[in-house]
Amino acid sequence: MTLAFGSVSRVRLVFLTFSALTALVLGFVVVPGKLALELVRYGGYWFILVSFLWFVFALIAVVRRVLRERRERGERMDWPGLAAVLGGSWLLLLHEPYSFKIIMDEIMLLGTSMSMHLERVVQVPYRAHDIQGVFAIITGAVDKRPVFFPFLTSLLHDLTGYRPENVWVLNTGLCVALMGLVYVLGRRIGGRLAGVLGVLLLAGLPLLSQNATGAGFELLNLVMISLCAWLAVRALDTGASVEVSALVLGTVLLAQVRYESALFVLPAAATVALVWLRSRRLEISAALIATPILLLPVPWLQKIFKISQDAWQLQSKPGMEQPFSLNYAFENTAHNFAFFFAREETQPNSFLLSLLGFLALGFFVLLLVRPPKPWSRAEPVEAGLAIYALSLLGLFGLLTCYFWGRFNDPIITRLSLPVHLLFVFVIWIVLARLPRARLIGACLIGAAALQLWVVSLPATANHAYSLSYGPGREVTWRREFIKDHGPRDYLVIDPNSVVWISHQVSCTTPAEVRNRPEAIEYNFRNRLFKEFYVYQRFDVEDETGALRLDPDYDPGAAYVLETVAERRLSPLTLSRISRIVSIDRSRDGKTAPVIKAGVKTEGTKPGVVLSKDEARRLFRDEWLRNLP
Repeated sequence: MTLAFGSVSRVRLVFLTFSALTALVLGFVVVPGKLALELVRYGGYWFILVSFLWFVFALIAVVRRVLRERRERGERMDWPGLAAVLGGSWLLLLHEPYSFKIIMDEIMLLGTSMSMHLERVVQVPYRAHDIQGVFAIITGAVDKRPVFFPFLTSLLHDLTGYRPENVWVLNTGLCVALMGLVYVLGRRIGGRLAGVLGVLLLAGLPLLSQNATGAGFELLNLVMISLCAWLAVRALDTGASVEVSALVLGTVLLAQVRYESALFVLPAAATVALVWLRSRRLEISAALIATPILLLPVPWLQKIFKISQDAWQLQSKPGMEQPFSLNYAFENTAHNFAFFFAREETQPNSFLLSLLGFLALGFFVLLLVRPPKPWSRAEPVEAGLAIYALSLLGLFGLLTCYFWGRFNDPIITRLSLPVHLLFVFVIWIVLARLPRARLIGACLIGAAALQLWVVSLPATANHAYSLSYGPGREVTWRREFIKDHGPRDYLVIDPNSVVWISHQVSCTTPAEVRNRPEAIEYNFRNRLFKEFYVYQRFDVEDETGALRLDPDYDPGAAYVLETVAERRLSPLTLSRISRIVSIDRSRDGKTAPVIKAGVKTEGTKPGVVLSKDEARRLFRDEWLRNLP
């Protein structure tokens, strides 16, 4: 088999080769780690903006082609399918309350969206204050989390005004989009029954409900995987460059959703190669040429793991020396199977989806090894879904070798969501090859509906799996305090400063206070904030009931505190919000200089008495220097 080359294709092939080599050199060789992070900080927003706008125009072109094809075939609106999509989305969003579920991922993403909205800079704000009515970010740092989700959130901030609740607006829309894509893909491979089956299986997964009402990027990851799979099916079906362009641009965005999402560059590349082989024509679009350059923020951001070993959080599990190893696979597999087939409500799994998924996965592997007909001649929808199912299977294997790859851990459970999408894909593929597929599909729909009603809805309504996670409940309590307090003219000392800053409350950390005790005393003495609060977490000794302060929450001994509120948010843990009543620097052995207006101040000449305006200006400068 030979590929056809035209003169234009040869030129574009040269440009594609040059683009790929340039991206490899800039991404992995010549740009050092710190410079790479600065490029992400100040250039990441513009990379993602160009990629997003280009993708939107390409996707619109694909959708217009689809609508034209539907009109030519005389197809009408699929009202039953729309009802299934909206009904499944409604059930996912109905019972689980909107809140921050996973800390610190969700708060970091919100903080990054705030910086992208206010300054078009990719960073998490760690110090920010209300300065004469303007909430200004003082310091921040590039976070290890990819930027597509905070970028979309920042767009909502741009269009509707900054509100932390925009993350839930985004995830609500993504939930409906996911259900719609699942239905469309299922209908494409197995008719309306397969589409409804996919929607019901995912609607019966409490884990999906938890994340649909959370503030993380998991729903966006599933939406982009499903969307790229649909575009791959379209590209294999039509062989048109417009579908290929939309696919590669969608992959650029998908690679910037989660850390491991860059792996989906491989199925996109495999799809493009298969399109070329099937059409025997090498078509290289401008989007394909630009793709390697648009992907540059991905390797640049990955350099944070080389700069800081703490980025892997290996210290969270003593004894772990490397993030990935085959040695972790056996123990992780036991934990993962315990999650998939758990019967208790503390695990947000779906027993039916896990059972059907693993059965179908076994048949899928057999189809890969001994297919009834060559995959090269398979239907576009089967080939496209198989490519992405194989990629999801590879991701499942990678997560099994991850040092923190235990799906029954409440923080890690969300990593299993792509595996559940894999289950849906392989169920469709196997079902399409079975005799009496319609009868079997109808029976599975009945089983999925029964499990949804009898098991999943009560589990989602109880959401015990969310309530068992203490840090998430702590953030909810902080938000209640902010709402009840009224004017946000106060300063909070809290190691999780991003929680308050992302809600436009001035905040600094206990570490900053300990390093610069004179700054907090200066602000307290001059009443630059109406109130000063300290958020603390105590461990409770189970035998004596004594409280032991977590060192990360200790601002130092100089502060006399008065308890404002306290709450037991998890067993053997007490959270407390206190007001600073007074500051006694003698308790930490230090004294602070007293600055008075009208006398010599730094920057003035001896013997010069300041005017009121000059004193006010110098006081403001001193205030800015002493922001805590």
